[in-house]
Amino acid sequence: MKLSVPGRVTATAVVATVSLLAGGSIAGAAPAGQPAVAAAPDIPVANVKAHLTQLQSIATANGGNRAHGRAGYKASLDYVKAKLDAAGFTTTVQQFTSSGRTGYNLIADWPGGDTNQVVMSGSHLDSVTAGAGINDNGSGSAAVLETALAVSRAGYQPTKHLRFAWWGAEELGMVGSRFYVNGLSTANRSRISGYLNFDMIGSPNPGYFVYDDDPAIEKTFKAYYAGLGVPTEIETEGDGRSDHAPFKNAGVPVGGLFSGADYVKTAAQAAKWGGTSGLAFDRCYHSSCDTTANINDTALDRNSDAVAYAVWELSQ
Repeated sequence: MKLSVPGRVTATAVVATVSLLAGGSIAGAAPAGQPAVAAAPDIPVANVKAHLTQLQSIATANGGNRAHGRAGYKASLDYVKAKLDAAGFTTTVQQFTSSGRTGYNLIADWPGGDTNQVVMSGSHLDSVTAGAGINDNGSGSAAVLETALAVSRAGYQPTKHLRFAWWGAEELGMVGSRFYVNGLSTANRSRISGYLNFDMIGSPNPGYFVYDDDPAIEKTFKAYYAGLGVPTEIETEGDGRSDHAPFKNAGVPVGGLFSGADYVKTAAQAAKWGGTSGLAFDRCYHSSCDTTANINDTALDRNSDAVAYAVWELSQ
């Protein structure tokens, strides 16, 4: 979350004013005759948390979980779809079968942009059967949803085409995302210029991990965190264990963020990021205590803003 101090004039503002008076342009603004470069909006963490509250309520009303093939999963998908439909997205529900139960993916396309260059962002919407799955992976699902809604609120018209996805049955081995990728023609697969994955981004004892699979996408996320003064590490704990894997295996450039699961935070990491060394990044990983109480607001806020930053930067 970006904070501003009312009534305070910064040196940057003074320089910008002088530049404009002299007929120049401010940093980040496009030269005369060229389209302006859109800046990503701040994603209100309160909005993201409101989605998490809804997912928790859905789980509570449906046997305590939102797992593949269960009523809680379908209700979660219906909630996300209704928000996207109301915001002007074109939504598609894909149906598949796994372990004898019906699963669903939700795909949402924002009208416009070059469909030969698709920037895709996704997260898995299912939980394990043990609990509500609010950090894993309500956190990623809610951040991607709120970023999509921010696209609509801004009336954003990127050069590239934006697509968002919520995957089913990730907890059974990336079943939903693999189903989607396997169903793409070679031509449609080649049109995806990048897939961004967000799986667990609000861990209660968080780290700040960036995927290193594609240099350009990795650089984008690192630039965002460098601007905050927050150091990052390369993500290794979940490598190949989330929905980016089918895309990567199909030759699509991938990237993403992760705040840690059941690995233990080291003393060096605690010194760098705060939190408690000797404890897991998420002590409630795949457990019944993965509820709305299992979220670090600062990590959720920073990572949600990073989702939007990458979507805007990579789609212009």
